[in-house]
Amino acid sequence: MTMDTANIKLPVYLDYHASTPVDPRVLEVMLPWFTEKFGNPHSSSHSFGREAAEAVEKARGQVADLIGADPREIIFTSGATESNNLAIKGAANFERHHRNKRRRIVTLVSEHKCVLESVRDVEREGFETVFLPVDQDGRVSMADLDRVVDDETLLVSIMAANNEIGVLQPLEEIGALMRERGVLFHTDAAQAVGKIPIDVEGANIDLLSISGHKLYGPKGVGVLFMRRRPRARIEPLFSGGGQERTIRSGTLAPPLVVGIGEACAIAGQELEEERGRLTALRHRFLERFNARVGGAVLNGSLENRLPGNISLRIEGVDALALIDLAPDLAFSTGSACTSDVVEPSHVLRAIGLEDGQAGSSIRLGLGRFTTADEVDFAVDHLAEAVGQSRRQAGAA
Repeated sequence: MTMDTANIKLPVYLDYHASTPVDPRVLEVMLPWFTEKFGNPHSSSHSFGREAAEAVEKARGQVADLIGADPREIIFTSGATESNNLAIKGAANFERHHRNKRRRIVTLVSEHKCVLESVRDVEREGFETVFLPVDQDGRVSMADLDRVVDDETLLVSIMAANNEIGVLQPLEEIGALMRERGVLFHTDAAQAVGKIPIDVEGANIDLLSISGHKLYGPKGVGVLFMRRRPRARIEPLFSGGGQERTIRSGTLAPPLVVGIGEACAIAGQELEEERGRLTALRHRFLERFNARVGGAVLNGSLENRLPGNISLRIEGVDALALIDLAPDLAFSTGSACTSDVVEPSHVLRAIGLEDGQAGSSIRLGLGRFTTADEVDFAVDHLAEAVGQSRRQAGAA
């Protein structure tokens, strides 16, 4: 059956984990800061600069409100990659230069590449590193974490929600253990903030990374939450004029900062409604797709998962070929940050998939502007593509 696509804009965008469109309400508040409101927020001698500074501080408060932080704990960066580097390398640098007592850093094998590479960088500088496995659902074992975290451990970095399979980690359990052991807890929350509730106090999080373009804000701006009490101590990665409490020097871009602030404000107001709607759309897709296509298995935990994430391995298909066979759908085979490297996903390997299974896996991301009609179209179009792929494979 082929659907009427008159009310559907093609291609249908189903890659919300890679990037979200800027919400029109966010764009509306950003636009004046590109034109008549052009002041430098660090120039306090005139009204242009003071107006920009006030807008920056308003945005700082909006971000803080979303995660239960103090506005003074919000450091603006260029994005989650910078925030992750700053958290991990900054903590290691401070420890090496000022205390030099704790020399172990712990993370998971399924983390985002920028976390894994940051940890490997500090390993080359003499830190001991531990890359813990995850189970078949993609979650860390608290017993494993308890075993490796001791008084030699400086930092544990575990993401809130995985960027490929959408699996949520037990932040509150992890945070409680880290606080008990006096260990810094960093979480890459780029995929989670604005999608699920995040409370830095309740989860005892010391350092947290956010990306603007993952929550319907602009690209090029992010946040590092840095706890004040008990204080998370890090060193800046580069020198400059001492902006952002000396942690991240450089002139801030008011349009981008205002944008991420407004995106956080909207997310806070609409989170529960959007979470319920996306969970229902995900259920709709899986129920209808499984009725049409056999041999499809969800990767990772269904219970502990981002509401809009669908990571599927589909027996008898090649994921890259499937993308070519479904040109009216925009989806991916894994993390967009590594899409230029054709190799099995390290995340899918981490949950125990063989290379062939990983190669037959696709990632669909539903989001704020996804409709039920688009979900139904995606089921129809993808099912036809799977059938075509299997027929081609059988004829080969």
